[in-house]
Amino acid sequence: MTVKRISPAALHPLKEALTLAFWYKPDLRAFLTTSLQSRELIAQLDWTDYKRSIVAQLVDSLAANQHRYFDELLNLILATADITDPSHLKRLDNGAEKYSNAVEALNTLRSSVEPYLRIRSGEEEAERRRAADRAKSEMQRAITEKLEELKKLFHEIVQLPAQARGYALEKFMNGLFALYDIEAKAPFKVVGEQIDGAFTFEGEYLLEAKWENGKSAVAALDSFAGKVGRKLDNTLGLFLSMNGYQDSAIQTHSRNRSVIILMDGADLNAVIDGRISLPDLIRRKRQHASQTGDTFVSAYTLLN
Repeated sequence: MTVKRISPAALHPLKEALTLAFWYKPDLRAFLTTSLQSRELIAQLDWTDYKRSIVAQLVDSLAANQHRYFDELLNLILATADITDPSHLKRLDNGAEKYSNAVEALNTLRSSVEPYLRIRSGEEEAERRRAADRAKSEMQRAITEKLEELKKLFHEIVQLPAQARGYALEKFMNGLFALYDIEAKAPFKVVGEQIDGAFTFEGEYLLEAKWENGKSAVAALDSFAGKVGRKLDNTLGLFLSMNGYQDSAIQTHSRNRSVIILMDGADLNAVIDGRISLPDLIRRKRQHASQTGDTFVSAYTLLN
């Protein structure tokens, strides 16, 4: 007998699997983008809400309008059931527990999808998977192409005099944040020899970027930490010093309970070389700082 509607009994396991398999909202959004053809559904979701609420918005909307979105809901169920090893969760705090919970939720969903697998012939199911793979490849190719553009721009910036370099770095940073859908509260602006800005990424951040001839000293970090400290309690700061930091600056802000995390030019190179994404770099630097108190750890140390 052909199933023409998705049973309500399958919706809760789907919500649990989606919520637990993707700990961060950008990862969830990327998965939904490759799994659903109706991009407007994803754009209409309130991405400022909690992840569980976002998933509920989507699944409930699809389920309530199955006359229109039956294929989309079916695609989402099957694509989620295809996730067999969410190993990216293991590197998070309490990663083993998060991984175990996600695997359990995915197994529960998988045990209920058999009736829906029979809806499609083997050929249709193979085509669905090929389409999902194509969408994922296209997304990755678009990111790679944009990173190549940014890498070329970056190499041009290096040759510029100081003032022109600052304005070019402003353009570069705006492009880099836009690439990863990191919401800048306002375009980053050059103030003197530095860039000031603010962005939202799993919390609120202030940004300061410096490209001076020498390494950034304690005073520069003290001044920025003061700006951050005058904001709401959950605000953090991301300080980018292209030529790195004096040892005393890192030590001082690692000993104290700092509200900032630090990046340097080598970190930025790792991002534009495609070795690590900007969201993952910020996330892992913040995690490292919360675990160790160290405000700076290089991208290459994290990757190793």
